[in-house]
Amino acid sequence: MEDRRAPFLLLEGEDPEALFAAVESPAYILDEAKLHMNGQLLASVAEQTGAKMLLAQKAFSGYDLYPLLCPYLFGTEASGLYEARLGAEEMPGREVHVFCAAYREKDFEPLIQYADHIVFNSPRQLEKFGPRAKAAGKSVGLRINPECSTQDGHAIYDPCAPGSRLGTTRRQWDSQMTEALVQLLDGIHFHTLCEQGADALAVTIRAVELHFGDILPRMKWVNFGGGHHVTRPGYDMELLETCIKNFRARWKTDVYLEPGEAWALNAGYLVTRVLDVHQNGETSIAILDMSAACHAPDVIEMPYHPPLYGGGDAGEQPYTYRLGGPTCLAGDVLGDYSFQEPLREGQLLTFGDMAIYTFCKNNTFNGMPLPDLWVRRRDGTLEKLTDFCYDDFKRRLGRTTREGVL
Repeated sequence: MEDRRAPFLLLEGEDPEALFAAVESPAYILDEAKLHMNGQLLASVAEQTGAKMLLAQKAFSGYDLYPLLCPYLFGTEASGLYEARLGAEEMPGREVHVFCAAYREKDFEPLIQYADHIVFNSPRQLEKFGPRAKAAGKSVGLRINPECSTQDGHAIYDPCAPGSRLGTTRRQWDSQMTEALVQLLDGIHFHTLCEQGADALAVTIRAVELHFGDILPRMKWVNFGGGHHVTRPGYDMELLETCIKNFRARWKTDVYLEPGEAWALNAGYLVTRVLDVHQNGETSIAILDMSAACHAPDVIEMPYHPPLYGGGDAGEQPYTYRLGGPTCLAGDVLGDYSFQEPLREGQLLTFGDMAIYTFCKNNTFNGMPLPDLWVRRRDGTLEKLTDFCYDDFKRRLGRTTREGVL
């Protein structure tokens, strides 16, 4: 299991149990100061290289904070109609880019109203929708698959795995891309990384140039996709900037990057309280009022070991507990953590790195309430952005009124 723990950004001497005491748990708390720091760092890459930075909303879609990020962004990246509309409505004046593995006919016309760049996954989708996008004045792209896997242990996130459904391989290109289809294209898009460094990008660029080098001179732009962990401590910024500058100089194209995680990495918390503590053999167990499966699904999907304020590795401190949620899923476990003191019922725990792939992916399995959403402003004050109730759970499951039977 990957360990994504990083230093907490609370002010020196602050105790989160006291700081967040008034917050009803479970709750997400976005950190405005850290979002600002991440934005400045990504903006510096754009300034140094000429690259155009997009926010991939699939990782972070907290639109209340879009005004804070907007000065650092060229636009947003969407995975379909709803995200495209969100980007257009909540970040007006910025470009809206969209990629989807396949577009629905009923969605495409409204999508054209919001998107500036539309990227297709296959020659067939390009043939079906590309002429309409072009006629509407949109910039048209095709996602390619350079067949260059750089993942290490995250097969579920590898778009270059054998049999991948994402992107057009060179073999597919040669057999299906007619000259008329190529003429529709303004750019190509590749996305092969997941929480990786610039070294993996450099390897991928070489593969793209090897397989599609004859295509690149005809393109106006190339999108390097996401998965660039630019704001992670130790990231090789110099290599990233070299990759971008050399590529732009060599191929005379614009370059887009669409990180999602990097914008909000370590920029949020999930606060939870201990409901029960009990023992099963040698294992001490603490049940929390949050659920990994419902409120932090990447903990299970990735999987990864989220940072916990005051918590160490199992056995590192005197008291070790397995922390789990209250659902019926046996695997609803956040991990084993150790503490200086025994846990007590009602105690508040604070997990870090909870701004990304959390509230945009959460669910109400088992009828679990959705956590409230808060922001910690740069001056240290807390503000509730929204809360959720039974009606939010119910309206996802059926009619919200007894009237109007279809």
